[in-house]
Amino acid sequence: MKYTQLGRTGLKVSRLVLGTMNFGPKTGEAESHALMDAALDDGINFFDTANVYGWGENKGRTEEILGTWFAQGGDRRDKVVLATKVYGNMGADGDVWPNHDRLSALNIRRAVDASLRRLQTDHIDLYQFHHVDRRTPFDEIWQAMDTLVQQGKILYAGSSNFPGYKIAQANEAAARRGSLGLVSEQCLYNLAERRAEMEVIPAAEEYGLGVIAWSPLHGGLLGGAIRKEREGGGSRTSAGRSGDALANSTIRAQVQAYEDLLEKHGLEPGEVALAWLLTRPGLTGPIVGPRTDEQLASAVRAIDLELPQELLTALDEIFPGPGPSPEAFAW
Repeated sequence: MKYTQLGRTGLKVSRLVLGTMNFGPKTGEAESHALMDAALDDGINFFDTANVYGWGENKGRTEEILGTWFAQGGDRRDKVVLATKVYGNMGADGDVWPNHDRLSALNIRRAVDASLRRLQTDHIDLYQFHHVDRRTPFDEIWQAMDTLVQQGKILYAGSSNFPGYKIAQANEAAARRGSLGLVSEQCLYNLAERRAEMEVIPAAEEYGLGVIAWSPLHGGLLGGAIRKEREGGGSRTSAGRSGDALANSTIRAQVQAYEDLLEKHGLEPGEVALAWLLTRPGLTGPIVGPRTDEQLASAVRAIDLELPQELLTALDEIFPGPGPSPEAFAW
């Protein structure tokens, strides 16, 4: 495994981030524990979750699964950089109670204590805002976060799904308070979805945030979706982000060109999609959400995959980025 610093911090994290969103809804507790053990054996020390994972009536279940894994001991908690998130309402669907969501100081205080109980730990290494809260001023948010740091309940703060201007607002507000501010931004970013390059990633680089890419295969689209369709194994990619994208003839042609190119080079699409992200400036690492040992092994292989410049150029031709801002939309 290779490691890097998380943004401008001294925190060292693996270039792959273990995503846990499937733990509970799609992967049972025993299987989830085995995958976390395997990830740790592979040197992956950065685990990402969220308080709402488990979804529906089972919100919080994913954190509980991590908690029972940590409780097994064996230095599991000490070896892991643990990231979770706050924002979503934790009530049952349709049971939305005031002050049980978003980023008010009250909800942050309530949510962090609940996450700590589920995770069976005394601190969270990276506490991330899952979405922007347009109703709560950053001074209130940072007051709450500074208190949690002083109490030892969290170490660092990060954002997720923030636009560039909100990253700037958040860190300017933190600077006025003498706080560290955001150290990471977790955003949707992959070969097929590169809009983050326009404003989000430049803002993150400017303020010293590490960038964590979620959905690096775009819901399976970049993992050989058309080949799996042809081979009769594409049921998982027939719906959701991948299925919606393949219904678009232009995107389907791009994906076909992508798969044809990599077949010519003898490369696996999913591994190339991860390896491409690892070449991007400012990127800490992509989040991978394996459901099997082979999927985990494939992700780990991407770490050592060197993409020649010829191939990188060809990938840019198939999936061109938006270009820098403001030139992407102005002269």
